[in-house]
Amino acid sequence: MSQDAPPRDDVDVEEIASVRIRFAGDSGDGMQLAGTQFTMENALAGSDLATFPDYPAEIRAPAGTTYGVSSFQIHFGAVDVKTAGDELDVLVALNPAALKVNLRDLRIGGTVVADSGSFTARNLSKAEYEGSPLEDDTLAPYQVIQLDIGQLTRNAVEHLGLSSRDALRSRNMWALGLLLWMFDRDKQATVDWLRAKFKGVESAADAAVATLSAGHAFGETVEMPTKIPGYTVSRAELKPGLYRTVSGSDALAWGLVSGLKSSGISRMVFASYPITPASPLLHLLARMKELGVVTFQAEDEIAAACAAIGASYAGSLGVTSSSGPGIALKTEAIGLAVATELPLVIVNSQRGGPSTGLPTKTEQGDLFQAVYGRNSDAPVAVIAPATPADCFHVAREAVRLATRYMTPVFILTDAYLASAAEPWLIPDLTTLDDYPVEMRRDPDGFQPYTRDGSTLARPWAVPGTPGLEHRIGGIERDSATGNISYDPDNHHEMTRLRAQKIAGIAADIPEQGVELGPEEGPLAVVGWGSTYGSLFKAVERSRAKGMDVSHIHLRHLSPFPRNLGDLLGRFERVLVPELNAGQLLAMLRSTYLIPAEGLN
Repeated sequence: MSQDAPPRDDVDVEEIASVRIRFAGDSGDGMQLAGTQFTMENALAGSDLATFPDYPAEIRAPAGTTYGVSSFQIHFGAVDVKTAGDELDVLVALNPAALKVNLRDLRIGGTVVADSGSFTARNLSKAEYEGSPLEDDTLAPYQVIQLDIGQLTRNAVEHLGLSSRDALRSRNMWALGLLLWMFDRDKQATVDWLRAKFKGVESAADAAVATLSAGHAFGETVEMPTKIPGYTVSRAELKPGLYRTVSGSDALAWGLVSGLKSSGISRMVFASYPITPASPLLHLLARMKELGVVTFQAEDEIAAACAAIGASYAGSLGVTSSSGPGIALKTEAIGLAVATELPLVIVNSQRGGPSTGLPTKTEQGDLFQAVYGRNSDAPVAVIAPATPADCFHVAREAVRLATRYMTPVFILTDAYLASAAEPWLIPDLTTLDDYPVEMRRDPDGFQPYTRDGSTLARPWAVPGTPGLEHRIGGIERDSATGNISYDPDNHHEMTRLRAQKIAGIAADIPEQGVELGPEEGPLAVVGWGSTYGSLFKAVERSRAKGMDVSHIHLRHLSPFPRNLGDLLGRFERVLVPELNAGQLLAMLRSTYLIPAEGLN
């Protein structure tokens, strides 16, 4: 039982290890809000969890249509949760379209909570149902709880004198209250949150709290033919410490700021242009001015990247972000950062493509774009987080590499990581390594492209420092003086040095390890980015069935870890599942000449 929930003396309660729930409705039904609050209550109850928000790409898809459905999925329990889950145990469908889109993911025997009041002839037609699935055999394989949630919501706020339209805005809270009761979760944190959110608008706060409480109380007081089940989920065995629920966007923002502090640089300039799903990072960092963060929403993607480069030239940490289409527009500017050899962190929140593609859906299609997607030979470092919490450490690593090697560094996150959440053990900041940046101050013997003996980084000389006047730019420069040079031998040397500098990063990153299984054997499953949880669980289940398989997951994608070729060579077969047509697969084949296999 959760710590603060009332005892259920008169209710049959089933104890389960984990459960997968999806809230689904129209894009205006508040499914993301309900799911987020359900997540918070489960986090406070001590569950391990993972979430998956999913929403339509259209700014305002027609209400009641299948392409206007918004959903929020959570997998929580006492087990080690790595993904938001596959088959659902419970589906909350607030209209016919939500049922039609999501029913295929509900396991046989799973529970459907349907708002029967929304299954009108008009809504059924919009969802392309010929008849009501609540009245035929469509839902025969499932447990069905039909409730007129709209009317129950109106009943809950009747004493407040609200209009029917205003009352229905709290329909998501009624559904949330019922689910909190079903899974033995307290509601007080949500009540407190609602009071704070609607402070000064007491009618809205009272309506939301009333409907939440009504839904929570409904389960044990109602009498109906289909009994509403009750469940309890034990606390997860997590490492002791201070936790909070964190999304990938949250962790990236804090990781960038933490990296800034560890570098000793006083200011970060985050220059961006709004695009789905990258925009939340701009919103988060805009609230961190007191931590040395300056945010700039530029007029376009090119201006954003150039502003970040200008900030780095002036001695700040330049950071820019976008998604694949925006990164394409930033390409020439990123090439300028390669040519000028200035630190630049580039966050690419990948989404489905090509072109506009699938703006709110996840894909790993930008790996080639990050590694190779510039004119001429323009190498950069590329790293990718595996989980929402891992975004914190990857952001710190990007700052370290960018400032130590004076180079652009790509962070390849994606739509799933940006929005998904999981418990995060907040690190002790005193245990994190510092990597102080040394700006060039001494004018004695200064040349803008003389290089550090170990990193090959050119000096970071801030304009205005006496005696360090110099020129940099996009036209090829002399390898020492920085003067414009068209000499072919010099261009060959500069091309070689820029490539060697990035390749040398391999000596400064950890060797590649194995996530699960032995370091040699018949099969290695190799992945990168947000597929981590799915691949880990697939390998874990395969090993439980007696299969000899290992999981290798890459964080550093350019350059690869120095031991990766030897590690892969110890396996008879290498399988590379990824959310694209085989980009990492092609890189591994060409780099190590191994017969790796994909899933296409």
